[in-house]
Amino acid sequence: MGKQNLSMTGYYDLLMQDVRFREGLTACMNCGVCTAICPAAEFYKYDPRQICNLVQTRDDNKIEELLKSDTIWYCGQCMSCKTRCPRGNVPALIISVLRKVSQELGYFTQSEKGRQQFAIKRTVGDNIINTGYCVHVDHVNPKLHPEQGPVWKWYVENAEEVADRLGANYNKEGGGALRKISQKNLDEVKKIFDVTGGSELYGDIEKFSKEVADKFKMSFEKEGINNEYFFHTYIENSNNHQK
Repeated sequence: MGKQNLSMTGYYDLLMQDVRFREGLTACMNCGVCTAICPAAEFYKYDPRQICNLVQTRDDNKIEELLKSDTIWYCGQCMSCKTRCPRGNVPALIISVLRKVSQELGYFTQSEKGRQQFAIKRTVGDNIINTGYCVHVDHVNPKLHPEQGPVWKWYVENAEEVADRLGANYNKEGGGALRKISQKNLDEVKKIFDVTGGSELYGDIEKFSKEVADKFKMSFEKEGINNEYFFHTYIENSNNHQK
């Protein structure tokens, strides 16, 4: 919807097409309570109060700059701002809509944290569609998570034995943790993504990421994580995000 209407309207009107934006921005008075309670603002160069103030200006240049920035990717979606705002604003919802529009227009590829959306899509995103799990032991490479230490590698190598010992149902039919999700349920998950626009958004992330990969002259496979561009987005870190 946004991509079709951008030529006929400004960014603010485009954001207003999403009900989350209309419910998330009622009448911000710039009190700063959201920033005071925000965990991300404690560590990152991130100020939800300023974001609310910026979008209310309806300045297309400023909003476009925000859509192309790292800033909108710092929010952890904890919704602490929702419970504290005296005017009922929800900066986290505003961020969600900004992220969606950034992905639809390909602006997410203009920032380091934005480009990392490709890595998230190829891991957590594809896991949900293909296995029904956000994270599954069979689809996590210990080499990509050195912070987990040697215990995680050992668990991956002995998952079936450990899971069964703990009462799980590792890759088997029926109920229980780590159970195999039926194809019927996986088809339902895929349908939810199709109906809600999630599949189209996944397509946008893939399309614009490939354009960047081609520009960087990096390999880009149609599926999986074994390609240069995935590892580039996965490990890229300018160390310029924290306060």
